[in-house]
Amino acid sequence: MSSSFSPRLAHVGVSCFDIDRMIDFYTRVFNLKLTDKGPGKTFPFMLAFLSASPSQHHQLALAQNRPAGAPSTVMQLSFKVDTLDDLREARRRALDHGATHMRGLNHGNAISIYFVDPEENTVEVYLDTPWYVTQPHGDPLDLEKPDAEIWRETEAIVRADPTFKPVDEWSRSVFG
Repeated sequence: MSSSFSPRLAHVGVSCFDIDRMIDFYTRVFNLKLTDKGPGKTFPFMLAFLSASPSQHHQLALAQNRPAGAPSTVMQLSFKVDTLDDLREARRRALDHGATHMRGLNHGNAISIYFVDPEENTVEVYLDTPWYVTQPHGDPLDLEKPDAEIWRETEAIVRADPTFKPVDEWSRSVFG
């Protein structure tokens, strides 16, 4: 076995009922670009490919093959942002384009919002913090508060947790 073997997760595929509705949602909320769309030759249904990266053909593949009435089997699709304002913008866009069940959670190592897309798949948008605490961890998050207050609260929460450490220290302990 090669010690350099390190596969990297590159994209995710989601089965859907209405591919055009899902394309509209993900392009409008996350600025993903539709890179290709068409009927599959190997897979006998409509496929669409979306990406936010010019160097990656697709980060999200949509397949119009979800049986009528089938529940979502997606635990969550996660999108990373850089700032609290980006998180607020994601919340606004998601709600404007039909997302439901919006909630905020402070995980200590990340600050997140969760919602349900138009086909009831759970979506997370988050930003990392410089801290680590054992997961799962979730405190309420109020994005209406000023940034400085959210950061002060987050730091107080993580420092009160006995598993607290800077994320760099945690990373070295796991990955060397």
